[in-house]
Amino acid sequence: MEKDLDQYLIHTYNRSVIFEKGEDVYLYDDQGKKYLDMGAGIAVSALGYSNEEFKQGVKDQVDKLIHISNLYYTKPVLCAAQYLAEASGMDRVFFTNSGTEAIEGALKLARKYAYLKNEDSKGEIIAMEHSFHGRSMGAVSVTGTKHYREAFEPLIGGVSFAVYNDLESVKKLVTKDTCAILLETVQGEGGIYPASEEFLKGIRRLCDENDIAMILDEIQCGMGRTGKMFAYEHYGILPDIMTSAKALGNGVPVGAFAAVEKFAEAMCPGDHGTTYGGNPLAAAAVCKVFEIFKKKGIPCHVQEISSYFFEKLKALAEKYPSVITEVRGKGLLIGLEVSCPNGEIVKKAMEKGLVLLTAGSNVVRIAPPLVIEKEQIDACLQILDGIFSEL
Repeated sequence: MEKDLDQYLIHTYNRSVIFEKGEDVYLYDDQGKKYLDMGAGIAVSALGYSNEEFKQGVKDQVDKLIHISNLYYTKPVLCAAQYLAEASGMDRVFFTNSGTEAIEGALKLARKYAYLKNEDSKGEIIAMEHSFHGRSMGAVSVTGTKHYREAFEPLIGGVSFAVYNDLESVKKLVTKDTCAILLETVQGEGGIYPASEEFLKGIRRLCDENDIAMILDEIQCGMGRTGKMFAYEHYGILPDIMTSAKALGNGVPVGAFAAVEKFAEAMCPGDHGTTYGGNPLAAAAVCKVFEIFKKKGIPCHVQEISSYFFEKLKALAEKYPSVITEVRGKGLLIGLEVSCPNGEIVKKAMEKGLVLLTAGSNVVRIAPPLVIEKEQIDACLQILDGIFSEL
C-alpha cells in the first residue's frame, strides 16, 4: 500500500500523511508521530477527537437503529430538528448529508418560493466573488471563483456575482427576477473575510424591500466557531434561509438547510428528498453535539480563547511584518495573510507536527477544535514563530 497510496483513488487531493487516530486536539499518524491539529478536519471536529459523551451517544444509536427512510419519523431527527431550529432562529429544518447538499436545497427553496409568486420568474441568484459553496453542479454555479467553475460549464444559469462587502455592487445586480442573495457570513476559502455590519444589514434591508430570500452559508463559520452559535448573531439579523454542516455532526456526515416559515412553507411533498439525510445515526450525533455545546458552554469558551489567540497572533505579526501582512477572522476561524506561498508554511508546519489549512493562495487558515486551551495555542504559536523566523 505504501508504494502507491493513490492506486485506487481518483487523484483529487494531494495527500501526504496517513492518520490513524485522534485524542483531544491531537492526531497521530501510522508511524506514531503526534500532531497538534489546527484544522479540525476543515472546521468539523469541534469537540476534538475523544469526547466520550459524544462517542457513546453515537455508539448507543448504532445499537438501536442506523438507518430508516425519511418516509417515517424517528426520535433522533425530531430532537435534532428542534435543537437546530431553536439555536438558529429558523422555523423548519431539512437534513442533508453534507454542506454542498444543504446549498442545493437552499437554492431550490428560494426558486420554489419565487415560482409560487410568479411562474414566469427566472429565479436569478446573486452570489459573491471569491465565495465557496461546494462542489456539486449547483453549488459550483454559485461559487465565485472562476477556476472552480470553468472546467464544468455550462452550469446552472441565472447567477451573477457581486463584490463581497460592497453593498452597491449587490444593488446593481438586483432585478425583478432576483430570487435570492447568497453569501457566507464569513468568507472561508476566499481568504477569511467577515462580512461588515453595514454590508450584512444592507442586504437584509434589500431582501425585505424586494421580497428576496437572504441565504447565509454558515457551513464553516456556524456552530459556535465565531463565538456565537451562528455567525449572523453578531450582526443582530436573521436570514430567511441558512445552511449548516461541518461541526453540526462533529465528524458524522450531516448537513442541513433551515428556513423561516414564510419560505419553508413553499416546499411540499415531492419537491425535495434524500435517502440518507437526517438518518437516526446522523441525527443522534447532531443531538449530542448540541447537548455538549450547552453543557460545556462552547460559544463562550470560543469568545474567551479566541481573544487570547488573536492577541498572540497580532504580536507575532508585529514581530514578522515582512511575512505576516494581516491577521483577520472571527472567533476560531482565523486567517493569516502571508507574503510567501501559504503551501510552503503548511508543509513546514506538518514537518514540525502542526496541522494547518490554506485559504486561497496567500492565507494560512486556522480552525482548531473549539475545545482548544491556552497551552495548546501557545504550542502552536511556538511552532509558527520558528517557521516565520526561518522565512
